[in-house]
Amino acid sequence: MTEQVRLQPLSIRARFALLLGIFAVAVGYGIVMPILPFVIERLAMTADATTLSRHTGFLAGVYALAIFLFAPAWGRVSDQRGRRPVIVTGLVGFAITLGIFVLADSLPLLYVGRFLAGLFAAAVAPAAYALVCDHAPSDEWRAHRFALINVAGAAGSFAGPTVGGMILQARFAEAIAGRFTSPVVAAVSVALAAALAIQGLVPATAQRKDSEMAFAASAPGDRELVLRLCGLMFVTTAAVSAFDVGLLLRGKQVLRMDAWQLGAMFAECGLVMLFVQAIVFSPLIKPQTTRWFLTPGLIALTAGLIAIPLASSYVLTSVGIAVVAAGAGLVYPIVTYWVPLGSNGTRGADLGRVTAAASLGQALGSTAGGLLFDALILPNAVFSSAALMALAGAGASIGLPRLLMPRDRIVRSNIRAGSENQKDGA
Repeated sequence: MTEQVRLQPLSIRARFALLLGIFAVAVGYGIVMPILPFVIERLAMTADATTLSRHTGFLAGVYALAIFLFAPAWGRVSDQRGRRPVIVTGLVGFAITLGIFVLADSLPLLYVGRFLAGLFAAAVAPAAYALVCDHAPSDEWRAHRFALINVAGAAGSFAGPTVGGMILQARFAEAIAGRFTSPVVAAVSVALAAALAIQGLVPATAQRKDSEMAFAASAPGDRELVLRLCGLMFVTTAAVSAFDVGLLLRGKQVLRMDAWQLGAMFAECGLVMLFVQAIVFSPLIKPQTTRWFLTPGLIALTAGLIAIPLASSYVLTSVGIAVVAAGAGLVYPIVTYWVPLGSNGTRGADLGRVTAAASLGQALGSTAGGLLFDALILPNAVFSSAALMALAGAGASIGLPRLLMPRDRIVRSNIRAGSENQKDGA
């Protein structure tokens, strides 16, 4: 029998380095999104709306497809070799491949760069979440640190488009590589700084034997539950990704927005997600109750997607965007929280699977968004199809909280164990 050794939580500096890594990937993705249609327009040498919409969707899809293909493998490697080298490799590779986005002088090279960026980005999130699990002395501790990771990602999603749009508006950026070098250099700098911080501050080993004590129990039908949770993540991400591309193209082609205005729309999404995710696993809400928020989150997502194309003013459009972001902001962290709870030595792989499910949804949703934007088969085809996906997810999630009850017992057991450990150490 494995000796149960009390865990040592990550230091504050190590946690900060980890959060910076998550933030860096989100910033890198967020900075690219508002300027992507303009880069495509320059490389394709056309302003044709159909061409731009298809390439925008395909490029977003290629990035996500790479994450889908490689996230489970990165997760397994982190289970076997440790979390730190996987995270550092991912961040350094992500920084290097972002440079291709600036240097690309053709569409094929741009596609290669986005695929490689997704390949390395796939390493960061599964290993980071698993690292928190490895060092969690109690489930409440893990929940609160998961919340911080989610907030870091949401903050990056907010800061990326905002900073990207602002830099593009600045006069000094106009003379640099077609106006697109400065924001990407900023993203590269953040990613490299995060890699250095993690290499120097995060423990080198995962210490699996110690960490397994807090999550040694497994629920009946655990693999099936993981697959169902991955299915919810897939549906949610597909709907949101189709919405993102539809909103991006609608803003540029219909509303004639510039890069700064497009960035502001995505920044609103990131800000609302940041706020919601900060609340979900705050001390105000018990971790074991979060499973009941899945269906309401998907219903809110559906409502927001229906409202967006019906909005007749900027204010109403902003309200719709906020509702979409709030719904997705509920589902993402809750699914990620419950997936590794019944895992033992495979939590990196399981977190890689849920990351892969999210990325497959992002790839298909982004591609569908680009293809359906000009489609005449259905009014507002992008938003209608996204709403149908979210509604299907809401229906599938209705019975899930009761199936998660065995894991709820693990949560309560871990909370009691953590409290006893704190008393013993007092």
